[in-house]
Amino acid sequence: MKLSRNSFRIAIIFLLMATTAQAVSKRGSTAASFLEIGIGARGTSMGNAYVAVVDDVHSLYWNPAGLALMNKSEVSFIQTNWLAGIGFNNVSAAFPMGNLGTFGVALTSISIEEMDVTTVDQPDGTGERFGASDLSATLGWGRKFTDRFTFGANVKYIEERIWHMKASSVAVDLGTTFKTQFRDLRVGMSVSNFGGKMQLKGDDTLIEVDVAPDQEGNNSRINAHLDTDYWSLPLTFRVGLAADVLKIPHGKLTLAVDAAHPNNYSESISVGGEFNLMDLAFLRAGQTFYLDDVDEDGNTLSPEGFNVGGGVNFLIARNLRFKLDLAYGDWGILNDTRRFSISLEF
Repeated sequence: MKLSRNSFRIAIIFLLMATTAQAVSKRGSTAASFLEIGIGARGTSMGNAYVAVVDDVHSLYWNPAGLALMNKSEVSFIQTNWLAGIGFNNVSAAFPMGNLGTFGVALTSISIEEMDVTTVDQPDGTGERFGASDLSATLGWGRKFTDRFTFGANVKYIEERIWHMKASSVAVDLGTTFKTQFRDLRVGMSVSNFGGKMQLKGDDTLIEVDVAPDQEGNNSRINAHLDTDYWSLPLTFRVGLAADVLKIPHGKLTLAVDAAHPNNYSESISVGGEFNLMDLAFLRAGQTFYLDDVDEDGNTLSPEGFNVGGGVNFLIARNLRFKLDLAYGDWGILNDTRRFSISLEF
């Protein structure tokens, strides 16, 4: 099949491009970095090698085309204590609608505990307190166009707040999946967070200025605002391959590899696997390897290490299935992370 061969060749080309790209440091060059936190313990425990695997409600994050592979409705809840005491929460839901495709919604938020406001003159605090939070709201859709090809798209609203300042933007995600005729090898591609730049605005940039300091009798306390800069969103392109490399009577082993090209970090390769035992129990592991991951002294720049996890999946009532997934990640000096995903399928 010509389309199958071409899709496979395109995927290989992108993987080679990612592995041969020159290292250029782009760290810290975008806003809304919370959009890069993987959603769902299944994908993160596979080392983020998930763009060609995902077929559940968390397709809203990894690849919206995966929504079209869902046969039942699903609702997911995630609450995680992220790095540095940051609270991470996500609620996602998706509903197949026949020939119209599958529609999904997701709400993600992160927050920190309030802290004392300090200044140079008042290092012990001014008596005020401030907080910071981020939010994204996503509406997604995915549909099968053939028995092998799916396409999906998201529209999302993004907002960041700190004290009296706020920045917001709108972005889109696009994704495809294709099931080849070569041993059911799957190819997945996605573009995430394509949208406008963000600029902080609010009362914290308010200052008083004298617009004519050389003239007498003028108002020397005119209200004005400092002009903050515009920052791009963390645009990421992913391409991946996945295949069931081992099938036995009561289980199967799936291996996956992804290449990612972000606009704010070095390119990376993710490798992961999942062993499925009778669709009831799962074991997973994986790791992401960054191509520009060592400085001139040989020190590792990325703290992210090996990921491992598992899950269970069983009926709790007629047509109601309970899914629990967990993931453990080694983040070096930032300590480890433990993520849990609870889903109901109906």
